[in-house]
Amino acid sequence: MAHLPLSKQVLGFLGWLLVCLAAAALGGLASAQAGVFYQALLRPDWAPPGWLFGPVWTVLYFLMAVSAWLVWRVGGFRNAGFALSMFLFQLAVNALWTWLFFVWHLGAAALAEILVLWLLIVATVSLFWRHHRLAAVLLLPYLAWVSFAAVLTWAVWKHNPHLLT
Repeated sequence: MAHLPLSKQVLGFLGWLLVCLAAAALGGLASAQAGVFYQALLRPDWAPPGWLFGPVWTVLYFLMAVSAWLVWRVGGFRNAGFALSMFLFQLAVNALWTWLFFVWHLGAAALAEILVLWLLIVATVSLFWRHHRLAAVLLLPYLAWVSFAAVLTWAVWKHNPHLLT
């Protein structure tokens, strides 16, 4: 599929970028008032400041879009449908975490959900590796950040039983 005309490749990239930005926007809706809630939480000393999350996620969503586009370019949905479907599924699960934690204040559910997300990212990396190795590698910063976020979710949930159920 890499023999696609440049215009189709550019449109494909823009499509994947829009999909990732849509997931980011869905999470962004839930985190619109997250700053106040995040500041009210007891956080470990190693917790990043609230302002850092936006820039980190912006980079990660861009890397995810490039990654999915690379797999799409070489295999399309015909040859890489399962891998791309797994990517889309984990992206939806990703968007759910912000709602669980910041809107509904469900710490235990957010922790369980982020552990499932971690497994889905590992599965996506493995599936992408079979189609395009660079695409898989581009997801590793995302996996690292979600690993960190899972530990942070656990720590914040344990320190805030009065705010997170």
